[in-house]
Amino acid sequence: MVAHQDLLKEAVFRHNPLSFNGMLDRLFHLWFRGFVYNQIWEDPRVDREGLRLDHDSKLLTISSGGCNVLNYLVDEPGSIEAVDLNPHHIYLTRLKIAALRYLPTYEAFFQFFGCADSNANLDNYQRYIRQHLDEATRSFWEGGTWVRRKLRGPRIDYFKKNLYNHARLGYFMRFLHQLAKLVRKDPTAILRAKTQQEQEEVFEQLIGPFFDNSVVRFLGNMPFILFGLGIPPHQYNKIRQETGSNILGMYRERAKRLACGFPLEDNYFTWMAFGRSYDTVCRQAVPDYLKEDHYETLKSHVENVHTEITGLTPYLQSKAAGSLNRFVFLDSQDWMPKQAIAELWTEIDRVGEPGTRIIFRTAASESPVETALPASLRERFVYEKELGDSLFPKDRAAIYGGFHIYSKPV
Repeated sequence: MVAHQDLLKEAVFRHNPLSFNGMLDRLFHLWFRGFVYNQIWEDPRVDREGLRLDHDSKLLTISSGGCNVLNYLVDEPGSIEAVDLNPHHIYLTRLKIAALRYLPTYEAFFQFFGCADSNANLDNYQRYIRQHLDEATRSFWEGGTWVRRKLRGPRIDYFKKNLYNHARLGYFMRFLHQLAKLVRKDPTAILRAKTQQEQEEVFEQLIGPFFDNSVVRFLGNMPFILFGLGIPPHQYNKIRQETGSNILGMYRERAKRLACGFPLEDNYFTWMAFGRSYDTVCRQAVPDYLKEDHYETLKSHVENVHTEITGLTPYLQSKAAGSLNRFVFLDSQDWMPKQAIAELWTEIDRVGEPGTRIIFRTAASESPVETALPASLRERFVYEKELGDSLFPKDRAAIYGGFHIYSKPV
């Protein structure tokens, strides 16, 4: 199997290394080699509605931060196979799986990933979790270079000082909050609103004007500014083309939907974006996997989850025909050239049994599948565009431009 770093290069490198875009490709590659996502930014409620999971579901998903790998367990699917090119995301997912299996109580589990800011988490890690981790995962959380351990401590320390302030995404969010403070705006004000009307008023008064600041406008037009969200240059260019270069307007529109589109008690993505934490007091605005009502269900089905550091197509090539029936691709196809998309869907056609359902998101609104597949392959799938379009406004994360659903006829 091809090494994950080689697969990442194949996904990211699109241009001559001496060109401006080629240098951006390589900068993003260096950035994405690190620990990027401390939380996934795809709404599992929308995913589950599009996937129609049941006991017979055999799901393949990109892991990312591992949240939705566990969120999908609410529906008790037969199996979940989580893959990722970035090993750090698999290490976080494996940590969550081990914590769910071996921590003694729901409270200990919620403290670890819901709050993620207590010395008790380190004690529980040592007592209940570390001995159940594979060597690579344990080394990631406990190891690192001597300089890193001396100056910053092992990564497991993130869980005593708010995991959600760390990893590339956490640092990017902290940067945005500091930038807002610099221009005298307070993102956390949105979390003090009592109604959605108040959320809109706060946005228009305190958050919307943030996008009119000259410094923000200058930075917002730089492709590298979105590296913190895991958006590579090629994906940025697609957004820019669709917005007619009004990319700041797109940022503002999606930020407003994130801030005001849903009641605060129903949207943990709003809490994470504007407060860098979950609703740890009322515990309403938290992912399903952190809700006490689902704890025993998740705990009894977590053995059905398997993880591997690899890419989608190489993994599918190792699977038997007809062995899977649900696929979650996040926004990965925005990264791919047409040939790679066609190769991926050739494998989906082989591995996916009749009735298979596939979901993915795009930074822009259009599905790349419509133009990437040869006609003979495209006709083997049904594009459920109306369903995807109807579910898209329900996506509480509000950072994407499209939600797409395909299926194989029964």
